[in-house]
Amino acid sequence: MKYFIKTFGCQQNKADSERIDTAFMARGMKRAKGYKDADYVVINTCMVRQSAENRVYGLVNNLGKLKEKRPFKIVVTGCMVGLAFRDKTGTYLKRIRDLMPQVDEFMPIEEVGFDNEPTRQDATHAWIPISNGCNNFCTFCIVPFTRGREISRPYEDIIKEALELKVKGYTDIMLLGQNVNSYGADLLVGEKNIQVMRDIDKTYFGISKLKTQISNPQFKSQKFLKDKKVKPVYVKHLGRYRIPTLFPILLEEIAQMGFKNIDFISSNPWDFSDELIDVISRNKNITRTIHLPVQSGDDTVLKRMNRWYTTKEYIHIINKLRKKVEGIKFTTDIIVGFCGETDEEFKSTVELCKFVGFEKAYISMYSPRFGTAATKVFQDDVPHNIKKSRWSILENLVNVPNLTP
Repeated sequence: MKYFIKTFGCQQNKADSERIDTAFMARGMKRAKGYKDADYVVINTCMVRQSAENRVYGLVNNLGKLKEKRPFKIVVTGCMVGLAFRDKTGTYLKRIRDLMPQVDEFMPIEEVGFDNEPTRQDATHAWIPISNGCNNFCTFCIVPFTRGREISRPYEDIIKEALELKVKGYTDIMLLGQNVNSYGADLLVGEKNIQVMRDIDKTYFGISKLKTQISNPQFKSQKFLKDKKVKPVYVKHLGRYRIPTLFPILLEEIAQMGFKNIDFISSNPWDFSDELIDVISRNKNITRTIHLPVQSGDDTVLKRMNRWYTTKEYIHIINKLRKKVEGIKFTTDIIVGFCGETDEEFKSTVELCKFVGFEKAYISMYSPRFGTAATKVFQDDVPHNIKKSRWSILENLVNVPNLTP
């Protein structure tokens, strides 16, 4: 039996596909060269934008035509399935079943688990997931619904994986999470104290939901960290201490292992602590290109997006990094045409881009996402032609100049 995996979306999805690869190999299957000779086609989905969702529908439709000529199984997993299983109304699951009747199985990514080592696609570069999900609920974002609330991977498991990669000769690693900066908050104070429990029985890291935090296996990390005499960093935001985080400690410990290059993605502006900046500054093998999503350069739009910072605060972080880290560069995410965005609000984003001088910007046109707050309280009232025009302006401002030799 042979299988073929098609991955859409971010690095986290690609890392998930490496574990799917291992899971199918463990069943005695072999990797196929393509769709045409596969007995199982696994589609790891993304739905951060409507365009990503549409690509999945198009692929499944084409596979359905191929399926008429010879039998094989289509398995869909990833973010679309994550949302379907977390939507208690069953609306989204019914929707994707209706749109993709050719699919034989909708498989939550949690079923793959972390019991087996991922099948690495590169001999020198490796991804290490450190957390999954997000607690922030930006009004435009589907991630808390597709991946659930934030769960941190046990600290000692991450350290063990990094050490094993170093022994095997890996030189470059990337730490992955929807918000790496807040890594460890749930390990330190208990997920019930900072968030709502996830709404499916098995978490991304294979740890079942239990009624009491005392018996939760994740809390073995507390003894591990206590033995190491680790003190958490408390992130100060909007004049108060928001959450404890272990990310600066984790990042420094991995940096000291001797890897050539260490990267991380993504990091939220409101959790970017001074301690994290200091760690980056004193460890030359940590990336000098920081991905720091801004989404908009206008305070009013940021407020509608439920982003917990102002442009002034964002620029303050940029300036602190520039002061302490020689040769620092920045990439970012920007959404144009978010609900109600005026010409003046868009101009504020243009001005921010000119000031920062981003190395690259991942620019997208806003599209409504199922279940998000924006679809419930705002109108998608910016015409498509204006969104496209604004996208072109930023693309030409930020990305096109950086493409020239």
